[in-house]
Amino acid sequence: MTVLRYIVPPEADGQRLGIFLRTQGVTAALIKSVKYNGDGFFADGAPLHTDQPVHPGQQITFALPPEPSTSVTPQPVPFAIAYEDEFAAVLEKPAGIAVHPTLNYPDGTLANGWLYHLQQQGKTGVFRPVNRIDKNTSGLVLCAQNSFAAPLLADSAQKCYLAIVQGILPLGPGQVEAPIARRGDSIIGRCVREDGKYSLTRYNVLGVGTGHSLVACTPCTGRTHQIRVHMAYIGHPLAGDTLYGGSDSILSRHALHCAVLRFTHPVSKQAIRIQSKLPPDMATLAHSEGLFNNWDLQEL
Repeated sequence: MTVLRYIVPPEADGQRLGIFLRTQGVTAALIKSVKYNGDGFFADGAPLHTDQPVHPGQQITFALPPEPSTSVTPQPVPFAIAYEDEFAAVLEKPAGIAVHPTLNYPDGTLANGWLYHLQQQGKTGVFRPVNRIDKNTSGLVLCAQNSFAAPLLADSAQKCYLAIVQGILPLGPGQVEAPIARRGDSIIGRCVREDGKYSLTRYNVLGVGTGHSLVACTPCTGRTHQIRVHMAYIGHPLAGDTLYGGSDSILSRHALHCAVLRFTHPVSKQAIRIQSKLPPDMATLAHSEGLFNNWDLQEL
């Protein structure tokens, strides 16, 4: 059972408990759930209703309600855990594994693997990915361990991807600011179009080879396939990305890896940075073209 604790500061004197909790990042939905589905709220161990005032120095506590049931079946699925505590987990997903069950991928997903991991620890829970990456994108996925942490992690998460694109780009920073819309000839495809949603990708070219460039990409908006669409739009599709004009002669999947993930811890407020090195397929291509010469993952 996860119990949250807050000390009421002087400036919150007289605030109603419900308002005080909202200032601490507790959502209205969670307050309602604790009130009706949990054990309620306490001030220095005594029950306190959400419409009652709080006072300086009081310790406000409440237990998070039980997790809802899930229909996802625990299954052994290969992935690594880069970070894990009571509130957040960062998983390293290999390419070829979907994040969550869908009609096309009903099992064998990261969600199935996470529930198996919990089961092996004698725990139950649900899978709450804060960021989702494509099936054939590898790298870091941030997950919330409970309903309290989910919105706070979502608000603070920042991702940096490493992409290997076709062609030679000038070294240094750049950006693509172009609206993205659904592509008419494809269920999943996207394209740059005037009537699309505003989209911005900032990038930094880290290394160039004979036919490819290594690019660190930060999606400032969260559109489907954003990096893949934007790189193709400027004439440099990702290696292996046949959906957007790339060639699969060297790489059998699009060369995209979520390499750095930053977030603020929902309780300690500590800034956390997790990194993940390139997987073997992308690393082999990068080494073959000398793309590792001028950059350090620690700098991203």
